[in-house]
Amino acid sequence: MWDLNRLRLLRELELRGTVASVAASLGYSPSNVSQQLSQLEREVGVALLEPDGRRLRLTAQGQAVARHAEEILRLEERMRSRLRILGQAAETLRVATIASATRALIPRALDIIEASGGHPRVELFVVAPELGLAELDARRYDLVLAEQYPGHTRERHEGIDYQHLADDPMRIAVAPGSKARVLRDLSDHAWILEPEGTAARQWAVQQCRAAGFEPDVRFEATDLDTHIALIASGHAVGILPDLIWAGHEPPLRLLDFPTRLEREVFTAVRTASSDAPGIRAVRAALLDAHDARDSVPGAQDR
Repeated sequence: MWDLNRLRLLRELELRGTVASVAASLGYSPSNVSQQLSQLEREVGVALLEPDGRRLRLTAQGQAVARHAEEILRLEERMRSRLRILGQAAETLRVATIASATRALIPRALDIIEASGGHPRVELFVVAPELGLAELDARRYDLVLAEQYPGHTRERHEGIDYQHLADDPMRIAVAPGSKARVLRDLSDHAWILEPEGTAARQWAVQQCRAAGFEPDVRFEATDLDTHIALIASGHAVGILPDLIWAGHEPPLRLLDFPTRLEREVFTAVRTASSDAPGIRAVRAALLDAHDARDSVPGAQDR
């Protein structure tokens, strides 16, 4: 009989590409991962791995077994979800979320969950959506809050269930005393954006280019409080989502784009666990939290 944990290691290697990455993700030593994969090869009876320079890669047989491993892991997850529906298993959910949702929605959602009996137990991680979605497939997280921007939709993966949460307007953010009225007025300003490689950064840069200039990005941060502080103090300008204000008055000026631009905020879970009571409870709490939040102040330049 093939060992399920070893099959998972093979699937992780297919997703992550290196033994070192698998070990770091799961808290093993690289040598232990290698030993377990060697044992799996003996159990299966065929070569699953082959050298690729200083790394290992999956053989054709290894790729086939990795796909088989994914099917088994999905079946196991469906059964766990079924047991939770029957009330026979406790549930802890690892939730990855973006910063703006953490500020605006998570506290209220947790209140709703606690008021209903405190189940499931939620463990929260604020990470970039790119990382959250990648690690969802690898089972590091059970539910991910992420976003996508107009014209920059994210790839949809088989076995992942996506659910719309909110349409969130994006606005240009400048210091309270700024005389700017439109985006092109900021062509000679210092900008703060999220790190390179993120959808938020790519989208913001494209808006500047469409306005006829390349932004002078002097600051980058994933923490939106840093964005707010630098913009409000006059050291930078940027683009921020309405969701970040959580009903509070912004300490800076917000300018509208010529046409209303909204990012989509959504939740993603593995389809195998989408019917689990905890998943349904967290998704419902997030929707209720969004519907109950205070109205966000509009642009101050009308």
